[in-house]
Amino acid sequence: MDSSASGDGSSAADAATATATAAAAPSSSSGPSTSAPAFSAGGPSATHYLAKRVLHGSAVQHVARGRFRSEHLWEIVLCKETSLELVVVGEDGVLQSICEQSTFGIIKDVGVLDWRFKQFGIWPEIEGKEILVLLSDSGKLSLLYFSCQMHRFIAIGNIELSKPGNMRDQLGRMLAIDHDSAWVAISAYEDAFAFVHVGKSPHVYGPNREIVERANIMHVVYKTSDICGTVWSMCFMRTRCSMDEYYPVVAMIINRKGSDVNELSVYALAANDGGIQHLSSFSEPGPLALDISEIPQLDGFALLFRAGDILFVDLREPKDICCTIRISITGSLIGGQISVEDSCRGLDVDDDVAACALLELRDSGNNIMMDDNYMAIDGVDNAGSMKSRIICSWSWEPDAVRGRPRLIFCLDDGEFHTLEFNWDTEGVKVLPERVHRGLPCRPLLWMNRGMIAGFVEMGDGMILQLEHGRLVHKSAVQNVGPILDLAIADYHGEKQDQMFSCCGMCPEGSLRVIRNGINVEKLLRTEPIYQGVTGLWTLRMKRTDTYHSFLILAFVEETRVLSVGLSFNDISDAVGFQPDVCTLACGLIADGLLVQIHSKGVKLCLPTTYAHPEGAPLTSPVSFVWYPDVTISVGAVGQNMVAVATSNPCCLYILRVRSLSSFQYELYETQHVQLQYEVSCISIPEEDSKLRTVSSAVGGGDVRKRKGNNLAAKVDVRMFAVIGTHKPSVEVVSLEPEEAFRLLSIGSISVNNAFGAPISGCIPENVRFVASERFYILAGLRNGMLLRFESDTSKDHYFPGSFYRDSFTPCVNTPLQLIAIRHIGITPVGLVALRDSANADIIVLSDRSWLLHASRHSLAYSSISFLPASHVTPVSSVDCPSGLLFVAENCLHLVEMVHGKRLNAQKFSIGGTPRKVLYHSDSRTLLVMRTGLTGASCSSDIVQIDPNNGTLLSRFKCEPGETARCIQIAKIGSEQVLIVGTSKSNDHPMMPNGEAESIKGRLIVLSLDTLGSPHESSSFIATSNLSSSSHTGSFPEIVGYATEELSSNSMCSSPDDVCYNQIQLEQMTGHLRSLTHVTFAGAVLAVYPYLDRYVLAAAGNTLCVFGFVNENPHRMKKYAVSRTRFTITCLKTYASRIAVGDCRDGLLFYSYNESLRKLELVYADPAQRLVGDVALLNCETAVVSDRCGSISVLSCPRLEVSESPEKNLAVHCSFFMGEIAMSIQKAAFRYRLPIDNETDPMLESAYNCVVASTMLGSVFVLIPLTSEEHHLLQDVQERLSVHQLTAPLLGNDHAEFRRRGIPSGVPSILDGDMLVQFLELTSEQQQTILDAAPSGKGPPRSISIFQVMRTLERVHYALN
Repeated sequence: MDSSASGDGSSAADAATATATAAAAPSSSSGPSTSAPAFSAGGPSATHYLAKRVLHGSAVQHVARGRFRSEHLWEIVLCKETSLELVVVGEDGVLQSICEQSTFGIIKDVGVLDWRFKQFGIWPEIEGKEILVLLSDSGKLSLLYFSCQMHRFIAIGNIELSKPGNMRDQLGRMLAIDHDSAWVAISAYEDAFAFVHVGKSPHVYGPNREIVERANIMHVVYKTSDICGTVWSMCFMRTRCSMDEYYPVVAMIINRKGSDVNELSVYALAANDGGIQHLSSFSEPGPLALDISEIPQLDGFALLFRAGDILFVDLREPKDICCTIRISITGSLIGGQISVEDSCRGLDVDDDVAACALLELRDSGNNIMMDDNYMAIDGVDNAGSMKSRIICSWSWEPDAVRGRPRLIFCLDDGEFHTLEFNWDTEGVKVLPERVHRGLPCRPLLWMNRGMIAGFVEMGDGMILQLEHGRLVHKSAVQNVGPILDLAIADYHGEKQDQMFSCCGMCPEGSLRVIRNGINVEKLLRTEPIYQGVTGLWTLRMKRTDTYHSFLILAFVEETRVLSVGLSFNDISDAVGFQPDVCTLACGLIADGLLVQIHSKGVKLCLPTTYAHPEGAPLTSPVSFVWYPDVTISVGAVGQNMVAVATSNPCCLYILRVRSLSSFQYELYETQHVQLQYEVSCISIPEEDSKLRTVSSAVGGGDVRKRKGNNLAAKVDVRMFAVIGTHKPSVEVVSLEPEEAFRLLSIGSISVNNAFGAPISGCIPENVRFVASERFYILAGLRNGMLLRFESDTSKDHYFPGSFYRDSFTPCVNTPLQLIAIRHIGITPVGLVALRDSANADIIVLSDRSWLLHASRHSLAYSSISFLPASHVTPVSSVDCPSGLLFVAENCLHLVEMVHGKRLNAQKFSIGGTPRKVLYHSDSRTLLVMRTGLTGASCSSDIVQIDPNNGTLLSRFKCEPGETARCIQIAKIGSEQVLIVGTSKSNDHPMMPNGEAESIKGRLIVLSLDTLGSPHESSSFIATSNLSSSSHTGSFPEIVGYATEELSSNSMCSSPDDVCYNQIQLEQMTGHLRSLTHVTFAGAVLAVYPYLDRYVLAAAGNTLCVFGFVNENPHRMKKYAVSRTRFTITCLKTYASRIAVGDCRDGLLFYSYNESLRKLELVYADPAQRLVGDVALLNCETAVVSDRCGSISVLSCPRLEVSESPEKNLAVHCSFFMGEIAMSIQKAAFRYRLPIDNETDPMLESAYNCVVASTMLGSVFVLIPLTSEEHHLLQDVQERLSVHQLTAPLLGNDHAEFRRRGIPSGVPSILDGDMLVQFLELTSEQQQTILDAAPSGKGPPRSISIFQVMRTLERVHYALN
């Protein structure tokens, strides 16, 4: 079921959270500060905002399986209403994310068109790929293909069905696709239905064979509005109708207006007049029909899913429908009574098949997987009960045995069953089997290799595998939605921020600690004894070794070699490296031979058996040193060669190795050349990786050409090196003998700022060759900039012509073109590959650490959740096969990057439903309010939890039948207290019309002075608890990096590496002590401290001010009362301002007159609004969310007006998110680049920003902008919203979508998801967009790429 976020419509890492300063977040301190000055940065003058989703939603509504990138790869698309995620499932059952992108629309349904082998040669981009089909609120049928170059889905067609597309009687609710992928059936919620015939049109050529019109999507739409009912489900059917008479044919379940039952109706397209005709209807007495599905391989037969049973229906003659088998699912299928009812008319005798049903029930009690804790469900139905059960999801086996289709379905009580249909000479046999009991899943997908993906609505999904008649749990799929509340706090010791969030609902409620950036699991940290490290490398003994053997540490005047294993032991003497020099570079030149490059020479070493078991059986290592006449500045080691460069004179040397005798080798110079400019860095690509990548890349073209061809044998590429020079430039030179460093390609570095002045420090510090979909070269400069160079290649080659041995193309014909440029920081940029491969992802080091995604278009990178580091190297050992070694704060840090992890989050299964969370800074613990508990003593409580390990430290139980509704920390005199609001019933506290129910409630004051603190061993810095908890009781998970996500991305990684830790009740050390309480006539839904001496409480529609006599928390006194028209849902304060949100009248501003002890209504909302939450930025400005999916900034008017106070708040700007925000928090962000001037008045270090969490599990951040920034980015946004590569994926009008439900004349908040796409484009594409004029607005305003990039990079830097 779609969760509604707008009218009739429906409402997502590097899943990183935004970087927020704890001091600015009210919920992350000991108590909300209410004595701040009335005005601050981002105050009333900050009327312009940018909204960016920093964490994509994780609640999956729809799922589709297909071959979207290649005909050889099966992938899955997860549709999360406002975003798409492409994932794959590995052989270990771990979900791995490929990409994630925003849709700028709300997805309604999804399907797949299999056009892989249709009409070759007319559309090369989509050949061999399946097409993703989406229905959305745009009213269009969207056809998408996956672009490997752009690493995202791109629309190839948007077929308009209705406008605007989100009304109940307009097409766009549900779709079905026929078997031949030629027809799409589309329905509205009610009445309307259509057939769409889709296909590809070829190129249209001119007289000279020039392309006049390119291939596109052709379609014909046949509509009808005569359904006269609500369509619940539909599917295409293969019938015996002649195609010349009726084709195609669709069976659908319809609830006719005024009817209490659903009927099965058949509609078809008449061939003679193109009209849609109703052929017949069928209704079997019994339960309500809910869903229908055609049975694969059994043409003309379908399953009709009803409440409590399944009907096997014969539709081969669509005008004469009959039911042949009924399968009861009332009660448990295990040992239950299955009734089989033969219809009055069986199967046709013409088929020579008799109707029979072998309904053997297998006692699979022993097959049920008893997955401790995670799969356990409280209150399991009695097996003997006969209550009706509903099938909530189902999926067919994709590669079923011929003639034996199998179905898996999940019941609403969490039971999983399979149905096998066996068609043979004896008839149809239906074999049901119960295979699992867990959580009810919706949706469900049967994948290849017997794996099944199930997605839980308000909890973590799962990957299961069918083995020997039972489902075995393989991994978990993290889902943080809905996020009911969040608190922001600083990560002590690392100064990195994290969010504590209340996620999910009972029985899957959990507390999540969401960190910024890509997760790293901390394994080891040394003492701070590694000062002055200048280089860090790991080496293997042989190229074919799985693990590294040596760790080399270079210092200013020293080099140390350590062994890699359980412990890092110093083995410098056994390796042979010269210890009293600074190593510039090192590497493995041949198996068993290591090379050390330092300023005085190049040393070849043969380690002994003491250093490695396969070393030389000698007492001391064998070595040979090659000395140049001048000082060496840089060098690199490749396979069987060494390249070194000198500075005065500027020369480049190539050395090779040869064997003299047993254990005797020497280095000899093969060639050298004098250069015009000094070399700043050298990189030699891995030979085997390069050739392997070339062969796969060349083989990635025409599907028909790939089969049976050994293309790797045709590749004959020169050996080459990439060098950076002081010119400055990036050059590719040949390392082939006798070619004297022939120049193959060159890229000049000329970077200017907005005023045309060259930027200093453009000398390359690091260069690296990368081979993915096409080859390119990365250059990290000394001034903190990162550049990407590419070269044009011919259609049949992966490299430019000059790179091939049989080519003599001069370099002037193959220049390197600067494709993209990004400012990473101000310190020199280092590039370190995660593994020895030309297509490996790369760690980029500067002021902070980033992970660059090598396969992405342009430059796409995500922040790494770790300290700023000076050096890093991958390290692989038996105990840590995917480790990374960072040098930071003079320590060595061994970590493991969970680089496939979908969410950087730690999970604590908390029990019940966590509703509210507060961070108590004094004790560094969390206070969590829970409801829905199943214990006999209470159904709701407040607990104190250690966020490091989930230990429950103390607890307060509500009375039996009482439910906690809200909590806040307050300070009364010198004592901290917790204010709790409750209701004396579990029922809903308000009526449908917004008025309060007559339910009593309490205001309770709890003491916090006796709160227990975490043990020192479990402080935030300690990594032992973090690393151990992620290995104990955790399931693997994955990360998909969204395209240039501002913080987190979903790079769906492998282990769902969240920590599924249970809250440890047995370690509770105390109880929260009640000081006093007050009883109200209504449920207390909101409380908040006020002016550091009062407490506000809202009960029903009553707002009360309480004080404490003589600052004694035991003596609470009521000072003032005011009433609103409707139920109050939230309260916030700032200094003397009180913001009240109610369920109808929206946002109300109050003030309290202490002398008169009176609450006064000062300002009111100009429109009715069902308030979700509110945050006060200052005394005059508030940010408020509503339950329709919008967020708005309101403030007091500047001038005095004579109007009634009922309508005098001004709406400054609004933004339609498409998701309902449940919690809003104020936070401060570091909105500055390292290159920015600290005194720049436009760059205040702290802004009044807002963090909002949603029902779908998304996190949005609102950042204030200056008028100049807003004007600049608004122009860019208008251009991006209409450009082919960046326009809304679903065909929406972007401005209309983001302004949905917003009154005319109210400015819109800028869309950060749209703007961030600018960073993913090449420089040429960026310039093309900026040069384009928005339609109807005259000539375009001149915009500088430098200005746009600098502004967007500030936002990117802040949110990472």
